Amino acid sequence: MIYDLARSALFRIGGGDAEAAHEWTLRRLSTLPPWALSLLRRRYFVPAPVRVFGVDFPNPVGLAAGMDKNGVALPAWGALGFGFVEVGTVTAHAQPGNPRPRLFRDPANLAVINRMGFNNLGAASLAQRISDYSGVPLGISLGKSKVTPLESAVDDYLDSYKAVRDYASYIAVNVSSPNTPGLRELQDRSHLDGLLAALVGGPPVLVKIAPDLTEQAIGEVLQVCADRGAAGVIATNTTLSRDGVPPGAFADQAGGLSGRPLTGRARDVVAFVHKQTGGKLPVIGVGGILDPDDAVRLFDAGAALVQLYTGFIYRGPALVRAIARS
Repeated sequence: MIYDLARSALFRIGGGDAEAAHEWTLRRLSTLPPWALSLLRRRYFVPAPVRVFGVDFPNPVGLAAGMDKNGVALPAWGALGFGFVEVGTVTAHAQPGNPRPRLFRDPANLAVINRMGFNNLGAASLAQRISDYSGVPLGISLGKSKVTPLESAVDDYLDSYKAVRDYASYIAVNVSSPNTPGLRELQDRSHLDGLLAALVGGPPVLVKIAPDLTEQAIGEVLQVCADRGAAGVIATNTTLSRDGVPPGAFADQAGGLSGRPLTGRARDVVAFVHKQTGGKLPVIGVGGILDPDDAVRLFDAGAALVQLYTGFIYRGPALVRAIARS
């Protein structure tokens, strides 16, 4: 009830501009005093420890990449109940992202479309900000800088990796965002093989895949992951599909769709990865988790951990607590 009222107010910020509300929220979370963080933690944090790819997580519910790209509010996420947080996606070069507006909500269908374009302050800036971080496990999502040509992608990712690897509980290799031209080509076998060959060897490396891939294409990604020693897969990123979204102004927006319309597809991809690998490659399930049952179904499909983004926007920290309890 309290969050419903807060959400209603947030959604009116900036005349309903979703990104303005996001920025306002991050500013407030980044300045919470220790006593407020302590109160939030007592209310929302539920211990449910699990060990996955060699990392101890205090509970299996994480914050997905994109919510706190530059790691400005890290102490708040653990206080709001999350067992881990993934920052980024960060790139080697600081970049402004795509023109605004670029973030759109559809409350009636519990959906979000974004075409942010990896707006971030750069890997070196993130490394400086998180150098003294101590809290729940920290994943760091890496992407390709827009100015970097595809043939130089490995070096671009490697520059980011070198800047942040000492502070990461795990590294997420984002090759599946639909909002950077050509990025999804890095999911192809030859590109991904070279990328993982360069990055695997320090903290656990996971590959984040698109929900729009065919089973054959996912199978090829999994084979490269096995060959190169990747620690796991994040399934899934946002989708270019508009299935489950009524035609109209929202559906016509360019960008990646997340939320309720992605629930079924995310579960199918998690199940396919789990079956294809015999459960040997851990999966972080993300996409369309709007209530505890959605998370339970992802766990039943084979996810070892789950992440929230759109569900957190619409349901708030009570959803984090409820999933951890379930």
